[in-house]
Amino acid sequence: MYYPMMNNNHRNNEGRLMTVNGSGKVLVQPDTAVVQIGVVTKDEELTKAQQDNADQIQQITDALNQAGIADEQIQTQDYYIYPEYDYVDGKQEFRGYQVTHMLSVTIDDIEQTGTIIDLAVANGANRVSNIQFTLKNAQMYYQEALSIALGNALANAQTIANTLQLNLDQTPVKIVESSIVQPSPVQPYMKAETASYSATPIEPGEQEVVAKVEAQFQYFS
Repeated sequence: MYYPMMNNNHRNNEGRLMTVNGSGKVLVQPDTAVVQIGVVTKDEELTKAQQDNADQIQQITDALNQAGIADEQIQTQDYYIYPEYDYVDGKQEFRGYQVTHMLSVTIDDIEQTGTIIDLAVANGANRVSNIQFTLKNAQMYYQEALSIALGNALANAQTIANTLQLNLDQTPVKIVESSIVQPSPVQPYMKAETASYSATPIEPGEQEVVAKVEAQFQYFS
């Protein structure tokens, strides 16, 4: 994003320009989890593999609904079918069909992530591909990081001006910004061995919300 600014202090005596960079970072605990949960079924008959898959997906969806996950928080991420073959004595022999249906499940209560995963597995899920953590209001934290970045850019410009004994106009004439939100690392899933154990522990870690700016300031000797 580009912010043009007018310099009112030295319109009739324009100075030279210096370009500096500034950065700001905010560490935030994620508040939303997005989990890829699915079912893989196999059978020699395609319709049987599809029906088994559909039944298990429905069972998972019903269980998630009962646990407070609304329908709009459950979306099909992937659905595919492909035939499987064995190779015997150099010859291809048909083995059957594999049907995979992956759901993307959004969990608003991040502390329940492990419990929701275990619930899905208990109701037929046999694949959990990854877990990603996000922020509901990332923009709010970005604004905080941007403010820090702008202050950092001004501090850098002032340091240069002081070192070289220059007069700095602290109103930038140009600002170019860029933002980075570092996602929390994808968490591996380990299924609890028995239902008597505690829910699978899931640690969301922290996310880095980073803002970077390039700013130009006028200076005068």
